[in-house]
Amino acid sequence: MIKFALIKEEKTPPDRRVVFSPSKLKELVEKFPKADFKVQSSDIRIFTDQEYLDAGFEVTEDISDCEVMLGVKEVPLPALIPNKKYFFFSHTIKKQPYNRDLLREILNNNIELYDHEVIVKENGARLIGFGRYAGLVGAYNGFRGIGLKEDLFNLPKVESLPDLDAMLAELDKIELPSIKIVLTGSGKVAKGAKEVLDHMGIKKLNVTDYLKTEDKGPVYCNIDVLEYNKRKDGSKGSQVEFFKEPGKYDSNFKRFAENSDLFISGHFYGDGAPVFFTAEDVKSKDFRIKYIADISCDINGPIASTIRPSTIAEPFYGYNPETESEVDFREKDSILIMAVDNLPCELPKDASEGFGEMFMEHVIRAFFNNDKDGVLDRARMTRNGRLTPKFSYLQDYVDGKQSEPIPQNSGAGSVQ
Repeated sequence: MIKFALIKEEKTPPDRRVVFSPSKLKELVEKFPKADFKVQSSDIRIFTDQEYLDAGFEVTEDISDCEVMLGVKEVPLPALIPNKKYFFFSHTIKKQPYNRDLLREILNNNIELYDHEVIVKENGARLIGFGRYAGLVGAYNGFRGIGLKEDLFNLPKVESLPDLDAMLAELDKIELPSIKIVLTGSGKVAKGAKEVLDHMGIKKLNVTDYLKTEDKGPVYCNIDVLEYNKRKDGSKGSQVEFFKEPGKYDSNFKRFAENSDLFISGHFYGDGAPVFFTAEDVKSKDFRIKYIADISCDINGPIASTIRPSTIAEPFYGYNPETESEVDFREKDSILIMAVDNLPCELPKDASEGFGEMFMEHVIRAFFNNDKDGVLDRARMTRNGRLTPKFSYLQDYVDGKQSEPIPQNSGAGSVQ
């Protein structure tokens, strides 16, 4: 038997998500009879203690007899239990200064850390995450912002709704103006946003038709890296080359900026890649975008108007192109910016259920098949009080010799 614990989330602000819902946990122990679970009592979790009790699980404060601790966000230092295995988003792999002490404490307490962000396939592709839910909520928030800015409709906050079905039902009640929407990306985030657009019956156009037509009614175009970037020498590029050598490319996004009203960003942005647009580009009279749902949320990065993250409490701010500064999003000439960096928290029930499905398939399975695919081995950051070889690049960070974090890319915060 392996004893697992679902730990309570203690980070501030509180996160209501959990690795496994009661129903998914019940399914898990039927599938893996040698998995024994305890649930640490929590009064903020989206699923109540009683729901876990009703599903047949022990709910307790004391989880010290468990071997593997499963959480979502960083564990506060005083709550760490020595000599255990922990799974959570540690936000240390890019040498984030604010979590240096966390990694030090993990090493000092002989904890084996497995970061959700590095649970990957052999080729580096992530196996689990909350990206789909970031896309779903981000697209919804984009429309909510348009409704508020233009006084067209008043969608409720997602966090006030019980689940994804209720969110989609709210979108069914509104009528969109005749707008053009450009969506970037092809991963889980973009696919989540696309689900919303397709649910609303918004017509999808290819690049050629999107750029040359002004259809009546809302339309959208979903573009990937070779459609919003072009090779500097004019030759045909490739996606593989772009990700390896982005310096060979220039942005080709201007044509979309001049033909779109709403920009939903669901892309991965890598270091050295061309920016989508600069502050000077936004000043152009041909720049048409008026609303930006920046799900990728790279601050002071590829989208010049994303000057800070926003919050679930206050998801929108305005960007004044002339002054390059923040203003009220309702101001007439401002661009509406939605840049919430923890979007999945607004759909804690659905996000938890979806995450649990992936975690059971790829991680729990690995505990009972001798990790035949190397999933646990690749995700193990620390062991026996030391960094594992793959993560030895963090040693100077742990020692305090590295003050500069590795540049953030991909807007990871928004999808966690």
